[in-house]
Amino acid sequence: MSERVRGYALFATVALLLLVVAPLALPAFRLDELAKYLCLAIAALGIGLAWGQGGMLTLGQGVFFGLGGYAMGMYLKLHDAGGDLPDFMVWSGVERLPALWQPFGNPVVALAAVVLVPVAVAVLLGALVFRRRVRGAYFAILSQALAAAFVILLVGQQGLTGGTNGLTNFYDFFGRDPEAESTQRTMYFVVAGVLGVLYLLARQLVGSRFGRLLVAVRDGEDRVRFLGYDPALVKTVTFAISAGMAGLAGALFVPVVGIISPSLLGVVPSLELVVAVAVGGRYALAGAILGAVVMNYAKTSFSEEWAGGWLYLQGALFILVMTLAPKGAVGLYQQARDALARRRGASAAAVEKPGVAVKEEVPA
Repeated sequence: MSERVRGYALFATVALLLLVVAPLALPAFRLDELAKYLCLAIAALGIGLAWGQGGMLTLGQGVFFGLGGYAMGMYLKLHDAGGDLPDFMVWSGVERLPALWQPFGNPVVALAAVVLVPVAVAVLLGALVFRRRVRGAYFAILSQALAAAFVILLVGQQGLTGGTNGLTNFYDFFGRDPEAESTQRTMYFVVAGVLGVLYLLARQLVGSRFGRLLVAVRDGEDRVRFLGYDPALVKTVTFAISAGMAGLAGALFVPVVGIISPSLLGVVPSLELVVAVAVGGRYALAGAILGAVVMNYAKTSFSEEWAGGWLYLQGALFILVMTLAPKGAVGLYQQARDALARRRGASAAAVEKPGVAVKEEVPA
């Protein structure tokens, strides 16, 4: 079986588990939790594309996640208000709807902004940073500082963004009750479907000529530049695609969880996504998704029993993975599979050679 066929067979198996087995086997609460993990997996997929394939360690993916989430939240709050001011603005003493909010009363504008605003910010940042050949740790620190500044801005604008509380208390989601079990189940299928489509598109992109050029930029940016290509353009396009994925993930996160707040977007949540991608395997798109689901499930499970120590465990796990298994769980699986294939090949070759006896090992 070729690698391509094996990959699509694995995709079909995972799709069957997510779309058929999980809805039948999991109670409503656990299915909602899984939907949340899949939203974060969409953002992790974008990190896997930017970091794993392009070498851009983005520590501020929460910014784009938040832009998409707040765009969706702003529309839902305006829709619930029915032409009046959202509740938190009334409490904050705001008398007129801010100009920034007015376009988000239109669902078409809001849905477009979910993707276009993060992409626009990423293009602007990429044009300013990659043209000046900022890369490596410097780019990582810059993206992390952007996340911190974004959270400070959100917290400081109580009347505009809801401050530390963020946007919550949504009562209508396109004509449906967001808290109804049927709506949550529908949202689960929507999130799983979006994740599957984005994975296939990202896989197609990585296998294309652009994907090979992206990997070449990651491994030798100066050589690519000497060959006549523009690494800054390649990195900017990839960074923008990654931001669009994060924005879409944030928009789906809002109806699934029912809130979008600064605590979900800052430096720590962004670092947690990077850790998840590293644990799963940053060089494989499937590894990014696997890491996001497993790490967030572990966070939910372990933090219930060991709330104060989970972050230490998470940090230690990241250090161990980057030191001992830089390709993550998927890399370990590939190494084990290759080793098994070599052993089988060596055994078959020894058997086929005439006059050569295969020595059997006797267990001690």
